[in-house]
Amino acid sequence: MSAPNSQRIDDPFDISALDAALAGSRFAGNLHFFPSIHSTNTHAMQQADAGAPDGSVYFADEQTSGRGRGAHAWTSPPGSGLYVSILLRPRIAPADILWLSLAAGLAVHGAIHTVTSLQPDLRWPNDLLLGPRKFSGILTELNAEVTRVRHAVIGIGINVHQQKFPDELNPIATSLFIETSRNWPRQDLLLALLQSLDRELAALADPHAAAQSIRTRFEQSSSWIRNKRVRVDEGDGFTGITEGLDPRGFLQVRTPAGLRTVLSGGVREAGA
Repeated sequence: MSAPNSQRIDDPFDISALDAALAGSRFAGNLHFFPSIHSTNTHAMQQADAGAPDGSVYFADEQTSGRGRGAHAWTSPPGSGLYVSILLRPRIAPADILWLSLAAGLAVHGAIHTVTSLQPDLRWPNDLLLGPRKFSGILTELNAEVTRVRHAVIGIGINVHQQKFPDELNPIATSLFIETSRNWPRQDLLLALLQSLDRELAALADPHAAAQSIRTRFEQSSSWIRNKRVRVDEGDGFTGITEGLDPRGFLQVRTPAGLRTVLSGGVREAGA
């Protein structure tokens, strides 16, 4: 959910400086930048199949076929946003992969706050909003067997420099520039994101403790998890009031017919 801005901002990446700042993390020495690419997620999944190591990071100045969750396109014009995909080989069960996606949302939340002092809202499972409008989305894809995850790719898009959006997107899309009237360096955002994600991934080495922490912090950082009237686009669709996350990290919604668990559907404010 992005659109061309009216003025191209000169905001290059310094790969050597990024690599030096990430020394000691899983991402050091694994940064791969593209002036233009079809999709960082598609490329990362291809590289994973070819044996690329855990912690490989693929990011671009522009995507020509960027993808969002639910088969939606994520338009990625040159120089306007942060478009990054991270290849991981986590030692977690496929049933626990949702915790990885929720942890990625917390990592983006933490990075945005560190750089800008903003407090984004997290919409389950992995959208980030400023006020009612979305500025960042996360797409997690994986290759897994029944008992193990071969690899996972976390794709993150952040609208940074966009100054305006088409009329049809104005009610639902925003950018860091629109919200703050400042152009935040993508270099700083990417560094803070990878540092924050590295901490989240280290914590997942103890899956049980990490799950409890992620669940608690996600609920604290989101206005959507409790007492929010939502419409869920799952099956025939349903409406209800959110009642927190279950022990697996799935959203629970109280409906007139009883408590329902959202497994994969999109969630939006009822009536919106």
